[in-house]
Amino acid sequence: MQTIKCVIVGDNSVRKTELLIAYTTNKFPFEYVPTVFDNYAVTVMIGDEPYTLGLFDTAGQEEVYDRLRPLTYPQTDVFLVCFSVTSPASFENVKEKWFPEVHHHCPDIPCLIVGTHIEKRDDPLVIEKLSRQKMRPITLEQGENLAQELGAVKYVECSARTQKGLKNVFDEAIVAALEPPVPVRARYKTLPLDIMPLLNKMKYVNVM
Repeated sequence: MQTIKCVIVGDNSVRKTELLIAYTTNKFPFEYVPTVFDNYAVTVMIGDEPYTLGLFDTAGQEEVYDRLRPLTYPQTDVFLVCFSVTSPASFENVKEKWFPEVHHHCPDIPCLIVGTHIEKRDDPLVIEKLSRQKMRPITLEQGENLAQELGAVKYVECSARTQKGLKNVFDEAIVAALEPPVPVRARYKTLPLDIMPLLNKMKYVNVM
């Protein structure tokens, strides 16, 4: 069975662990959220072919983790580089820290830029808090522009709390891994070159 390794990186404010728990359990973890998500493997059917989607959480931006985090990167097939749309600082860190880090260690591996917390983008309290700092929530256009500037596969966004766009994030990650840029595609000669039409037929078999 083909395995797709997906690694998620970003600031602590992004709440990466909430994102992964919500995706694998189909519900938001309102009560307890562990510091780091246990690695999970989700078996999915794309057309008639089974794939294992391995999901790997990473520790945040504290300096102590900077040497440990890259140990997760070998054999990665796709990165999700995340920021919170309510945290301009986390958005800047995609450009200043996270994308450069994964690109340095894995220059040929596809990356998606992922905006989280989209349910709070229009929250008056969030807008007011940011406006006091002369800032505002990150827009869809800003996310798309950043992905284009960095040379990422694309920009996608979601809400772990409402699950809006959540499945699409991981659908796009699978597409990016199985249809990577030409320099990477040589590693996947036996895989279907166009799986997008099969995504609507994708079924989640089990979570391990």
